[in-house]
Amino acid sequence: MKEEEKVILVNENDEQIGLMPKLEAHQKAMLHRAFSVFIINDKNELMLQQRALHKYHSPGLWTNTCCSHQRDGESNIEAGTRRLQEEMGFTTSLKDSVSFIYKAPFDNGLTEHEYDHVLIGTYHKDPVINPDEVADWKWMAIESVKDDILKHPELYTEWFKIIFDKFYSHITL
Repeated sequence: MKEEEKVILVNENDEQIGLMPKLEAHQKAMLHRAFSVFIINDKNELMLQQRALHKYHSPGLWTNTCCSHQRDGESNIEAGTRRLQEEMGFTTSLKDSVSFIYKAPFDNGLTEHEYDHVLIGTYHKDPVINPDEVADWKWMAIESVKDDILKHPELYTEWFKIIFDKFYSHITL
């Protein structure tokens, strides 16, 4: 039986204070380290993914290229590179952009309370998505994403809306 993945609990300075099983951290709304990868092509389009329909929170919603949690001892870039390969089937160079804390409760009783690191990279081909993680994907002009979030916020994940609202200027290369 596979051991449940653990997240890195942090304080408000992003200093590690412990480890906790992922589901428990979301049940208890514990602040933990996370990352959100944004891949942009040469047409200034963002690669979006639609979360798999069986995800335990935010299923079927559109979001950034990929996101997840760092493993103990793993850097932000190492974690982003690993997860990009696992979810979208490719790797590319990533750079750390901006980080922020957010808290978003969900209808199912779970809460995302994350110290989220935004990672930016470029890629110009189609991904090979992992259907266990991703239902669909698309390229979308960054300006169009911003406009669509305003018109249809219910189609997007909470963290993605926060990033676009507060950190739009950082989603560039």
